[in-house]
Amino acid sequence: MDYKKYIADVVDFPKEGILFRDITPLMAEGEVFKSACDEILAFAKKVGANVIVGPESRGFIFGCPVAYSMGIGFIPVRKPGKLPRETVSMSYDLEYGSNELHIHKGDIKKGQKVLIIDDLLATGGTVNATIQIVESMGAEVVGCAFLIELEDLKGRELLKNYEVFSLMSYK
Repeated sequence: MDYKKYIADVVDFPKEGILFRDITPLMAEGEVFKSACDEILAFAKKVGANVIVGPESRGFIFGCPVAYSMGIGFIPVRKPGKLPRETVSMSYDLEYGSNELHIHKGDIKKGQKVLIIDDLLATGGTVNATIQIVESMGAEVVGCAFLIELEDLKGRELLKNYEVFSLMSYK
């Protein structure tokens, strides 16, 4: 399926000079959304995932249906202050500043095979921080899956030790 037909390009969002790839038209088309989730599901089965981890918020959109279809758990990765129990966290650098991600302590079990699912692979900072948290908890990251990959931002290079799957890419 040509998923790019369902991605809207928004110029100068969220700030001037940025070309934003809006996935909401894809999500609005039930059969297209299902097809995208099914392709990620096939990858999850191929890599032998037994739990899905997804960064907020769009990682939830694609990670939850995959976890549900496989009958396995979904673990959210959140920004500071969003999870009510004790967390494990990782700080990481952004182009202009830094951020921090959290997972509830104890949600990831030692030896689990984790697939990280998010909507977009850009620089790879968010997913790399997620990998570090997951591995610090004793689990194995068996792959990373994305709806979109922005090749020019070279996020795949940061993830070179992991199997990376993306449904579409933009140069």
